Amino acid sequence: MRTYKFQLKPNKSQKEKLQKTFDMCRFTYNKLLEYMNNQEKIDKYENQHYILELKKEYPELKNVHSKVLQYENYRLFSNLKSLVQSKKKGRKVGRLRFKGEKWFKTIMYNQSGFKLIERVKRYNILRLSKIGDVKIRQHRNIEGKIKGIIIKKKVDTWEAHIITDGAYTIDSGNNTIGIDMGVLTFITTSNNEKVDNPLYMNKSLLKLQKLHKKISKTKKGSKNRKKVCQQLQKLWEHIDNQKKDFFHKTTTWLVNNSKFIGVEGLNIKSMASNKKNKYYNHRNILDSSWGMFLQMLKFKAESADIKYVEVDPKNTSKMCSDCKSIKPMPTNIRTYICKCGLHLDRDYNAAINILNKALGVVCTSVGVGTVVPSMNQEAMSFRA
Repeated sequence: MRTYKFQLKPNKSQKEKLQKTFDMCRFTYNKLLEYMNNQEKIDKYENQHYILELKKEYPELKNVHSKVLQYENYRLFSNLKSLVQSKKKGRKVGRLRFKGEKWFKTIMYNQSGFKLIERVKRYNILRLSKIGDVKIRQHRNIEGKIKGIIIKKKVDTWEAHIITDGAYTIDSGNNTIGIDMGVLTFITTSNNEKVDNPLYMNKSLLKLQKLHKKISKTKKGSKNRKKVCQQLQKLWEHIDNQKKDFFHKTTTWLVNNSKFIGVEGLNIKSMASNKKNKYYNHRNILDSSWGMFLQMLKFKAESADIKYVEVDPKNTSKMCSDCKSIKPMPTNIRTYICKCGLHLDRDYNAAINILNKALGVVCTSVGVGTVVPSMNQEAMSFRA
C-alpha cells in the first residue's frame, strides 16, 4: 500500500459537515466501547451489528456514511489488540478509554463513499458521501487504485490521506554502510559521512516557553486561552513538519547510495530516562526522534530491496574497529585512541563496528560464518 497526502480546501458548510461527522464517529466509538465493556464474551461482529441499533436510536447517525461508522468498530478492536500485545510484553496497561473531543482527529472512508474527480483548474474535487464535493490540492499524480481515504483534522486545516495499491519505488546505490546515531551529529556512516542534527524543537524552545507562559496567564475556558493554545499547536505542527522533511531527505539520500544498511537497535526510552548520562541532554534525545527516522529508513530500504539489519548497540563505541579490544569510552571523549595505534573519531569507529556486526549477522544467518571486517584497511589509514 502507498499513501498520498493532500490538503483539502472545504468551504464553511463543508467544514461544519466534516466536524459533525467527526463528532458522530467519536460518539459511535464511545458507544461501541460501552457496549463491548458490557459483553460477557467480547464479539467483534456482534459489536458491529450494534451500529444498526444505534442508528435507530439516534437518527442523526444516518447523516454519516455507513462505511465510516463501521470503521470505528475496526478502530476499537485494533486498539484492543494493541493493548493486549503491550500487556504480553510486560507493560502496565489499563482499560480502553473513551475518546474526548481533542483525542479524535481522523475518520476513514474505506472502499467506498468517495470519488476523486480531476479538473483542469488549480484544484481537483474529492467527492465524499454525506459531505459533498471538496476542493483538494493534488500536487502530484496518484499511482494505483484508491483503496481508502483518511480525512485528518489539523490545527486549522484539513488533509486527505489517499491509500492506494500502488507500489512505492525508490532507487538504490552500491555502498555497504553502517550508521551510528547521535545527538550533535545526527548520523555518522562507516564511510565517514556526517549529517548534523538540526534539533528543531531546541531552536523553537524560546517560542514554546513564551506561549506556555501566555497560556498560564489566561483564564481557563476563555477565548484568549483557546487562541494561544491554537498558536502553540501550530508551532508543534510546524516542528513536526520540519522533522519529517529532514528525515525524508536524509533517508532518501542514504537509500539512493546504498545496497546494505546496518543500524543500531536502540532502546530510546531507556536512554532518555538515564539520568547518569550527563553528556547528552535528554530533551535533545527526544528531539532527535531516532525511532521515527529508523522506521522511515527501514520502510524505504525494504521498498528498494535493500538489506536492512538492526544489531545490538552494546560496545559499538567501546570496541576498536581494528583489533577488537574494548576500553571505557565516557561520552565526553570524542576520539577513539587504541593501543594498537588506531586513531579515529568515536562515532566513525562505532559506525564501522555496527557495519561489521550487521555483516556478521547476515553471514551467520546464511551459514557462512562470521565475516572478516571489511573496514580494517580504511581504519588503518587513520592511525596516528
